[in-house]
Amino acid sequence: MTDVPGLDAQALTAWLAAAHPDLADPDSDLIATVIAGGRSNLTYAIEGARRPLVLRRPPLGHVLASAHDMRREHRVISALADTPVPVPVAIDIVDDTGGDITGTAFFLMERAPGRVLSTPAHNAPYSPAGLRELSVDLVRTLADLHAVDAASVGLADFGRADGYLSRQLATWRRQLDASRSRPTPALDELQERLGEGMPQTRRSGIVHGDYRLDNALVDGPAPRLSAILDWEMATLGDPLVDLGIFALYWDIATFPDAFGGAIPSAVDPAAGYPGFDELAEEYARRAGVDLPALGWYRAFAAYKLAVILEGIHYRFRSGDTVGDGFDAMGALVEPLARQGLEAL
Repeated sequence: MTDVPGLDAQALTAWLAAAHPDLADPDSDLIATVIAGGRSNLTYAIEGARRPLVLRRPPLGHVLASAHDMRREHRVISALADTPVPVPVAIDIVDDTGGDITGTAFFLMERAPGRVLSTPAHNAPYSPAGLRELSVDLVRTLADLHAVDAASVGLADFGRADGYLSRQLATWRRQLDASRSRPTPALDELQERLGEGMPQTRRSGIVHGDYRLDNALVDGPAPRLSAILDWEMATLGDPLVDLGIFALYWDIATFPDAFGGAIPSAVDPAAGYPGFDELAEEYARRAGVDLPALGWYRAFAAYKLAVILEGIHYRFRSGDTVGDGFDAMGALVEPLARQGLEAL
């Protein structure tokens, strides 16, 4: 019997005692809880160890090749430990394929302090000045990530920067093809137009792949960034892809249709958050670069998210999702693709 879908806490308790006795509490069994939020890899809060822990594993079913690689996430978080980019403390990466804990690879880390800001209600404890400074710190941290020399932190072979955009588009095309269960004409049109108008990459660096406010932990009354989370899509590539994703999620609350309810966002100008254009200027200043027009990168971000949501829709129809809200994801795919077409 498992305590939660996808994880056997009793088996995890035994493994932790054997593999990491310094973390195990012999007088306490581990308790696992699925952390709310996240539409891809499963994330569990682990209580009962000597320190609060977090475990990550791939989805329960329809796992696409390269889309849920626990080893990559463990590697990049470990590599960034001594850089200006705040990340959780990595503990272990385990291949439990066919085993009793998760039956797949899983990644264990310490739980960094703080909370995720994902809805407007989460802004209540903070002042407008505090949220504004947090926003600036978030985009400065993105610039700092892109300034990290990959070779100096052991990530020289973490990806191939040359041809990154064309490979990305090909990869997401394959992901979409693997998740097809219905016609998606707007998404198909967006895919073709992205291929026709691909820009030239100006510089390369470590790319997070899903950089946004609710993939960060916020701690303290000020507030401050505690850790950047969810590195499963990190690689070496064009840093402007991260800016496109950042822009998409920063503005998603302004999108029409049902986006506000299905993909909530804490970003609210009335609460103190600056507009994305101001943050883009701060990124350019911090990075020491002149930014080009970001229309293609905004459109590519919409395309990526639409493909992810189509995969979630596929898994939902197959009964392979855990958590609430997955039934609404499929209805967002075509509207999101139309947002991407408008960005182009």
